[in-house]
Amino acid sequence: MLGTIELLERHAARCRRSVVRMVRSSGAGHLGGSLSCLDIVTALYFHAMDVDPKNPGKTNRDRFILSAGHKCMAQYAALAERGFFDISLLDTYGKLNTKLPGHPDMHKLPGVEANTGALGHGLSISVGMALGLRAAGLESRVYTIMGDGELPEGSNWEAAAAAAHYGLQNLAVFVDDNGLQISGRTVEVMNMEPVEERFSAFGWATRSIDGNDMSEIVNTLGALPFEPGKPSAVIAHTIKCKGLSFAEGKMAYHYWKPKEDELALAELELDEAVRLGEAG
Repeated sequence: MLGTIELLERHAARCRRSVVRMVRSSGAGHLGGSLSCLDIVTALYFHAMDVDPKNPGKTNRDRFILSAGHKCMAQYAALAERGFFDISLLDTYGKLNTKLPGHPDMHKLPGVEANTGALGHGLSISVGMALGLRAAGLESRVYTIMGDGELPEGSNWEAAAAAAHYGLQNLAVFVDDNGLQISGRTVEVMNMEPVEERFSAFGWATRSIDGNDMSEIVNTLGALPFEPGKPSAVIAHTIKCKGLSFAEGKMAYHYWKPKEDELALAELELDEAVRLGEAG
């Protein structure tokens, strides 16, 4: 029988293949960040979060906010894999009148909690949700994924201060720290290091992990909240385009408009990863 980690890695492999499926559908997409955060997204949907694909609006569900909304292919892949909608819908990504636009839209797709993509807003939304859940007497949690490239937005730090002030221990943030953004290395565009210490200074309980190591992710999720009465921040060190060997760690794949031969190579590699996962 497969253990938790092996099962999650299977799901992640299939989700990575689904991301490239969407790129084929639209001809382009924000590949790099979608793949770097995908292990975290997979662990949330298949291990940590209390959600129901048959009843996506149930009151006591956990909430997931993808603040870096351009990484939405990771969320779409996980929602399809989890059964929120038929996987064939992925083939409409980026097309006219699709339910899968280039940033998540809560009015179009079940399982999406907020419209995101204007960077720096997701954490503020999450703080409001966490406050609302607590006021309603619900034990539900709010999980947020931010990109390291959006950290310079000032609204993030207003939200961080509010979360600590109100003691939102039902809020957990993962910073997808892959070190690259569309215009270069994050430390060169706007250096926000040391990220963990910044969150600590705002009153958060923090940890740094390998954000592409499923065991570390699962262990971290099991430790939440890190301290009673404090929100939790996880600085997840990841690799841009994780899982696609020829693209890993390369800024050129932040937004990918592939040629046919390169797309075919990606599909071949990820098909093999899925096959090996299923065989294992």
